[in-house]
Amino acid sequence: MYDYCKRNNVPHRKTGKLVVAQEHQVPYIETLYQKIRQLSWPPHSDSTRIEDPVVPSRLVDKDEAHTLEPDLSSKIVAALLSTETGIVDSHSLMESFEKDITEAGGELVYSTRVVRVDPHAGSSQAEGNASEEVAEDGWIVQTMTGNAEESDALLARTLISASGLAGPMILNAMLPPRERIPMYYAKGSYASYHGPGVSQVSHLIYPSVGMGRTLHGFQSLGTHLTLDLNGNIRFGPDIDWLNPPPLEIQDDVEFTDFNFWTKHLVADESRLPQMHEAITEYLETIQLEGLQPDYCGIRPKLVGPEGGFQDFVFRTDYPGSFVSSTKRATRTGRDTSPMITLMGIESPGLTSSLAIAELVVDDMLDEKEGRD
Repeated sequence: MYDYCKRNNVPHRKTGKLVVAQEHQVPYIETLYQKIRQLSWPPHSDSTRIEDPVVPSRLVDKDEAHTLEPDLSSKIVAALLSTETGIVDSHSLMESFEKDITEAGGELVYSTRVVRVDPHAGSSQAEGNASEEVAEDGWIVQTMTGNAEESDALLARTLISASGLAGPMILNAMLPPRERIPMYYAKGSYASYHGPGVSQVSHLIYPSVGMGRTLHGFQSLGTHLTLDLNGNIRFGPDIDWLNPPPLEIQDDVEFTDFNFWTKHLVADESRLPQMHEAITEYLETIQLEGLQPDYCGIRPKLVGPEGGFQDFVFRTDYPGSFVSSTKRATRTGRDTSPMITLMGIESPGLTSSLAIAELVVDDMLDEKEGRD
């Protein structure tokens, strides 16, 4: 990401990050540090850096933690310092990605939604004519643009579904009920801050998991302090689980209002006292009056409040997995035309975006399709 931002003049800054701990949380950051040290470089990494730490970090004691961040609470006795953590102008990054796509001959289609996807399994012998060319496997994708009354359809040889909050929905429409993937939604709110207690802050500051009376477990990284490129300070996100509306059953497929979460994209003051309580566990002089609602977002999750940790999920399916047994019997038996579904891509999805693309294109697709 740093290399990309430098090459494309995307505003960014390396700030570093402290994961801070009170006495009873020191074992957590020690365990986290050991896990970091065990990481190995992924494929396609720069061979000249193989001997370097994958994630440069170190444990710091109370004195050094308070030297790095003098505003920290006196209850903080240790921290894990990540020296490579940074921030990026997300809007400029998206504009740069857009430019990359269009300059490479790709096309971006806006105000367009996918309304249906059907597997198309080509047969080894075209019906009624043995000499006819073998039909190609793929996915029939129907879309609707703007207020159009009729859909457009195309046959995609390869389909990558990176649809965020609707991640599993296309897949679930094709899976039998017992195999459908559950989806959970968590609202996260941010608050801006103007007041005492942060005048010397220079790093991102994260609490240890479960810090304070409001336990987040592994469902959230806690109400942490973040900076933007203009030096503004925000705290968040907190976590507020949402309940989707009841499901409707149509043709044995479960449907719900997938856009119900848009009604919750309103930041208000109701979360501020709870956020303030969490923040003062590591920055004790923050004042509630200095917090103001800023913005909020929705995180797509694959496990619920008691589900523990769940990392990103990358799944590959093929048309032949969904067609009838009669149709499947006429196929060549090859797994062609993959549909790759990206699910549970929440934080740090933006930071990981280039690595996700590399994994999907250079590993998952090349491996399945035998491409050079």
